Amino acid sequence: MTPPERFLCSDAARLRGDSFVGTAPHGSVWVLIEYRGAWPANGFDGLRLAPEAKEVVFTAAQAARARVLLVKRHGRATREGPAHWAVLRYESSGAHRQQWGTWRCDEDLAEIVEALGAPGELGCPPVVLVCTHGRHDTCCAVRGRPVVRALSERWPNLVWECTHVGGDRFAANVVIAPDGVYYGNLDADSSVATVEEHLTDRIHAAHLRGYTDLFPPQQAAVAAALRRFGPAGRHDYAVTGTSRDRDCWRIHITGRPPHPMALDVEVRASRTPPHQLTCRGPMTSSAIAYDVTSMRIG
Repeated sequence: MTPPERFLCSDAARLRGDSFVGTAPHGSVWVLIEYRGAWPANGFDGLRLAPEAKEVVFTAAQAARARVLLVKRHGRATREGPAHWAVLRYESSGAHRQQWGTWRCDEDLAEIVEALGAPGELGCPPVVLVCTHGRHDTCCAVRGRPVVRALSERWPNLVWECTHVGGDRFAANVVIAPDGVYYGNLDADSSVATVEEHLTDRIHAAHLRGYTDLFPPQQAAVAAALRRFGPAGRHDYAVTGTSRDRDCWRIHITGRPPHPMALDVEVRASRTPPHQLTCRGPMTSSAIAYDVTSMRIG
């Protein structure tokens, strides 16, 4: 008897043509904790740390609305020395900030609390995060590992593997922080090309899921501008107005030359038919898709 084929949510999403536009989770602060052992399915929440140390980090991260991710370097399981932690913060001005530290024992992680309340340093290079969290979703490992290998060979000091970032069916997923830019549906070749362009401040629409400082309809509007007028810098477009009428949003965008100075974009939301959206569970659910119905140069 032939065994049934293994279901992979990213394969199914590609076959359906699922849109990943407007799917970047909202947020502007990240806490990274280097953990070289096996990652639990629920990431930081599942780590066996001293309860007091874990609680103080969790509480501070919640208060700052920060996302906590476990990270590790690709192919460096035997790396010696203390592990690292970081607090990365996005600022709309473009002055992105970072603060790094090290930890040897659980109690050292309390330093993250102080870092969450500090402004952080300017001028640090961005961090490239690749989700390879196979215990959370098979596709994250199957598609993420070739991508992190390719990126690590090119930028060994910038790239980290990380736990779940959302959107398993869009694996491989790459997050560049504190820039707050999500990319999806990547493979080894496209990831190198995408990150290379990003590091020169040229963001393309092809694999862009969205900017984390924007809400989904706003993300979709900016992605549409990039598709129509070509790549742009992270701060070349700004959302300066948003109104909603039921399932329709009107987004006003201002741009820097040589991009259009003003755009009015209409975005409509709709529910997709129910499908199995992750590898882990057989339950079906629908997703929200965002479609640009009109764009006018103002």
